[in-house]
Amino acid sequence: MAAPASNGATAEWTPDSWRSKPIKQAPDYPDKAAVKKAVSELKRLPPIVHPREIVKLKQHLRDVARGEAFLLQGGDCAELFDYCEQNAIESKIKLLLQMSLVLIWGADKRVVRIGRMAGQYAKPRSSPMETVDGKQVPSFRGDILNGFHLDERELDPKRLVQAYHFSAATLNYIRAAIASGIADLHHPLDWDLGHVKDPAVKDKYFQAVSFLTESLRFMHTIGADKTDKIHTVDLFTSHEGLLLEYEESLTRLLDNPTHPPSSSIHSNPKEYYNTSAHFLWIGDRTRQIDHAHVEFFRGIANPIGIKVGPTTPVDDLLALLRTLNPSREEGKITLITRYGAGKVASLLPAHIRAVEDSEYARTVVWQCDPMHGNTQSVSGGIKTRRFGDIFSELQQTLRIHKEQGSYLGGVHLELTGDAVTECLGGSENLDEDDLSTNYTSFCDPRLNEKQALELAFLVADHYRSERLGAASTGQ
Repeated sequence: MAAPASNGATAEWTPDSWRSKPIKQAPDYPDKAAVKKAVSELKRLPPIVHPREIVKLKQHLRDVARGEAFLLQGGDCAELFDYCEQNAIESKIKLLLQMSLVLIWGADKRVVRIGRMAGQYAKPRSSPMETVDGKQVPSFRGDILNGFHLDERELDPKRLVQAYHFSAATLNYIRAAIASGIADLHHPLDWDLGHVKDPAVKDKYFQAVSFLTESLRFMHTIGADKTDKIHTVDLFTSHEGLLLEYEESLTRLLDNPTHPPSSSIHSNPKEYYNTSAHFLWIGDRTRQIDHAHVEFFRGIANPIGIKVGPTTPVDDLLALLRTLNPSREEGKITLITRYGAGKVASLLPAHIRAVEDSEYARTVVWQCDPMHGNTQSVSGGIKTRRFGDIFSELQQTLRIHKEQGSYLGGVHLELTGDAVTECLGGSENLDEDDLSTNYTSFCDPRLNEKQALELAFLVADHYRSERLGAASTGQ
């Protein structure tokens, strides 16, 4: 059955129509029969996420596009199967909650939280081979495809099914932890700062906590705290939709929860949902307008992200919007900008004007990814990022959006709740000698807890000073 027109797909679209298109970053499995077996098993397994949750996120992202909420998205660069354990999951949940508390305090807006969790197992690579200890071996492409250890580098189709089970188990524990009260706003101090030792960061955080606590005390006094919304939060999942065999297998024609029952032959009571995650994005390497990934994404009902970088022509940006969101649904598309600190000022304004001066004005979510454009290698070939560059790109992006009259609706960060030493600088002033202290990423470097909170305070301070400035001038 063809996807409904409301998804922007034509009658020719099906979950497997991408197979007729050219494709980048596709694995060349030697055992085709094993792939077919894995895909068949995935197709019979139940959805990982429910359409009602996807629709709920779409409604939240509509509010972000309107400037009424802020989007916080973060997690690992390449999630490993080994991260499917209690402490790793809880540390990321707590960090996202801490950051969202800071953002609520600063921006005075609801925060929509999306984790790069429960499925971020595939990574694009610039080359299919890499050199390790002087030997050429297949590149590590994420746990869904092969293993990091040298004896696990061959592509293994069984990992497709393993990825499903690890994703489901991770999301199951996320839901259990939130349902058990980990996010109860009555007890924000339970979201302890863990490894953060910097007094200034802690002091700012406690200011935010005090503000929230006083607000909750007032709500209790007037009897306005009888709502589940302050006992729990929504945390949605996301990953790059890179491995289309996997994504196709979990794309199902399901009832649209917002569509009223109707016997009209013109109605579309069902839509195609990718049930592997709530939110998926197209990477910088796979956004070719006539290729397989765009073909697949144009037919699913999920909200979609598009990475926008230095190699994104203005014309391509508008063509992507018209292909992926022809009905101009608010919040359907999130444009995730990632230029690098030295390029954002010369590139972002033109992209903003192209969109905001078109029929897509005020329909997209603008999100800053200050991580991917600022990756570099230091002595020994170690990949790292300088906190100063990350900070600078985010700061410039906030300024440029304000100058252009647009709204930066969110940030997209690679982070972990652990005390890693992978990004240089920050208030800890990590240098190259510190990288070996606790460098645990198997792919790109991540912000640690303190560095992530520092960025949250940057955004919060920006919006807080805007609000206070407007209040002082009576605007």
